[in-house]
Amino acid sequence: AAENDWKNALVLGRLLDHRAAAALPRPLLAWGRSYLAGLALYFGVGGAWAYYAYWVFGDVLFPAPGSTPSRPAVLAQVRVAMAALPLDAALPAAVEAAAEAGLTRAYTRIGPDAGGLLPYWALFAAYMACVEWGVYWAHRGLHDWRAGYDALHAKHHIYNKEHTLSPFAGLAFHPLDGICQAAPYAISLFLIPAHFLTHELLLFATAVWTANIHDALDG
Repeated sequence: AAENDWKNALVLGRLLDHRAAAALPRPLLAWGRSYLAGLALYFGVGGAWAYYAYWVFGDVLFPAPGSTPSRPAVLAQVRVAMAALPLDAALPAAVEAAAEAGLTRAYTRIGPDAGGLLPYWALFAAYMACVEWGVYWAHRGLHDWRAGYDALHAKHHIYNKEHTLSPFAGLAFHPLDGICQAAPYAISLFLIPAHFLTHELLLFATAVWTANIHDALDG
């Protein structure tokens, strides 16, 4: 709880004073923190990536006329992502509440006083193996299950051509689609001991990675 209070103060401190924060439910604070951080990451990373890929180096990376994503396509991706983000931010808030209640196997300390770094790295490897297995099957299921694809995942694959793909497409999901693909990060916390801050940073690292893989560039 103390670590989460620090994160709330770091992100929400200029919007809420101490008394206002103390009067709000903790899951609501966690949701607000996740939502604002998600906004900053989406527009910060996506904007910087698009600026350099399409405007600064666009003539070199995309020499063919019309090969960069159009403004209407990018704006459509932003609208879909903004519609999904409020619900997507509820997942980390729910997981944080479960962790604070002692329902997960998450832990908060690493280093000499907590057994050293070797257990941390061993558990991290086990956690990531569980996450990768879950993400693979969640994503594959959304493709193989036709009803699920049509209802959820098809919205994301509207942007699957080179002239429509952009870093802003990375989070342009139906909200339930995004939660399905992020759920293994949460479910794994109930199965394998994992460092909670590392778990949170992995979610943000995945958001950076997904911006990278939707930029229509190789390498």
